[in-house]
Amino acid sequence: MKLTHDLIERNQGLLIVLVILVVAVGGLVEIVPLSFQKSVTEPVANLKPYTPLQLTGRDIYIREGCYNCHSQMVRPFRAEVERYGPYSVAGEFVYDRPFQWGSKRTGPDLHRVGGRYSDEWHRIHLMNPRDVVPESNMPGYPWLARSPANAVDIEAKLTALKRLGVPYSDEDFKKARADLQGKTEMDALIAYLQNLGTAVKKAN
Repeated sequence: MKLTHDLIERNQGLLIVLVILVVAVGGLVEIVPLSFQKSVTEPVANLKPYTPLQLTGRDIYIREGCYNCHSQMVRPFRAEVERYGPYSVAGEFVYDRPFQWGSKRTGPDLHRVGGRYSDEWHRIHLMNPRDVVPESNMPGYPWLARSPANAVDIEAKLTALKRLGVPYSDEDFKKARADLQGKTEMDALIAYLQNLGTAVKKAN
């Protein structure tokens, strides 16, 4: 039986199999080479693993759904770079699991927000965003200032990330709970935000 275009279009099962095959091969051709590129698999200079406080803040960022309105990827376009700073590169995110790239921009991109504002600015912004950005439609998160940062499972989080290749040391494990002692969830979230994009800034 000759495999013709007409035969493929009339046979739904064959069409589905061939489409899946083409998509699978195309995906492999595009994705597999990336896993061997150093620019994708190795951290950029100055990139350090999240501290326990920053890691806790990242979990709060995800829990509160901040990624639904804010991306963390500066695209390599002139307007993006002029507004946010150097465009994002894969080596900045090798310790992120899962990474927070995205295209949602209800609020501004946050990848280069680290160090742009003071801790106090972030605190006011999280309590009531309109106090610092009058046109903001972001809700406030005042309960974060009253909730203690969770230190119960921090060692388990570090252990899981270390198994995935994040270079945490024994000293990091010993200091983990102390890093969170007396801190609120707002402190943790601010620590995470203040770290975003700083590795590339230090390199420049």
